[in-house]
Amino acid sequence: MTSENLGFSSRAIHAGQEPDPLTGAVVPPIHQVSTYKQDGVGGLRGGYEYSRSANPTRAALEECVAALEGGERGFAFASGLAGEDTVLRALLAPGDHVVVPSDAYGGTYRLFNKVVRAWGVDHSIAKVADVESVRAAMRPETRMVWVETPTNPLLGIADIEAIAAVAHEAGALLVVDNTFASPYLQNPIALGADVVVHSTTKYAGGHSDVVGGAVVVAPGATTRDGESVAERVAFHQNSMGAVAGPFDAWLVLRGLKTLAVRMERHCDNAEAVVDFLQSHPGVASVHYPGLPDHPNHDVARRQMKRFGGMVAFRVKGGEDVAAKVCGETQLWTLGESLGGVESLIEHPGRMTHASVAGTELEVPADLIRLSVGIEDVEDLVADLRQALDRLT
Repeated sequence: MTSENLGFSSRAIHAGQEPDPLTGAVVPPIHQVSTYKQDGVGGLRGGYEYSRSANPTRAALEECVAALEGGERGFAFASGLAGEDTVLRALLAPGDHVVVPSDAYGGTYRLFNKVVRAWGVDHSIAKVADVESVRAAMRPETRMVWVETPTNPLLGIADIEAIAAVAHEAGALLVVDNTFASPYLQNPIALGADVVVHSTTKYAGGHSDVVGGAVVVAPGATTRDGESVAERVAFHQNSMGAVAGPFDAWLVLRGLKTLAVRMERHCDNAEAVVDFLQSHPGVASVHYPGLPDHPNHDVARRQMKRFGGMVAFRVKGGEDVAAKVCGETQLWTLGESLGGVESLIEHPGRMTHASVAGTELEVPADLIRLSVGIEDVEDLVADLRQALDRLT
């Protein structure tokens, strides 16, 4: 039985993770090793010579994440940004142009604006929820369109299939950051994306105990010059070296095994939290793709299995009230990151998105972002209620 014929959870538990042939261990071992004995000069066992180039534990993760995303090949990195940087270096050159979203993770935009731009790659900002905005931002030198969906932190939704058509018509590649949805809720490659990126720190790992990234390349994806995208990324992964360590890879593999059941609970809890927030007089607006009045709700319903565990809302009273609410919760932990089993609350303007202050990506000052965990939802709602009742 091939992994293509298996359901999501079966692939998450078994793809790349056959029992160890020597001992029968059902969990892939942690190959905490830097180098490998060769059977004569150039006689590699299984293709392993040095763990920057390949490591069996990392290879297991890469095979698994590729199977979950429906990709040709997967790559595991030391962080999500390390994976993003490798994609950009592998597929772009000075003089190229990228279309990037107006609502995106601050660290991603910092990479484009402060690092890649200095290398000679320019970018334009487009509202990815509006396909025509993306089309208008395209130039003759555009080689890539970069999309987050849902976006961070405003939970905007991009029509992956429609934007893929715009990108491909111009000979550009479409890269989709699928971190917020996870491969359980959304598969961008099936909708036309050429490359999918993840911060595996988030839902893939799921336990706030590992930092990592992943890149998955669509079957047969090629550059405008006809080069294999997978081979380009593989070359740069090895050449640049920001790979996932074996223990980190093992932790992400462990997290993926329970991704399906965790995501269902994240979604259940998020929907209950959204219902509460909509009814609270201190809340000005709620951002959640599952709401019928959310822009592109119909697109989200079409391309996502459910609507995810991330929620954003704006409070009445402005920035100071928003910041104080974040500090007044007890069960919700004030902290950056997302996607773990515990619920997190943060003020994007002063925390995760402080680096985009003063740019077109600046977020509303009264915005609060929630990563809804898998605790008892009654407790989560009660904690939000006491903080909001006191401060709004």
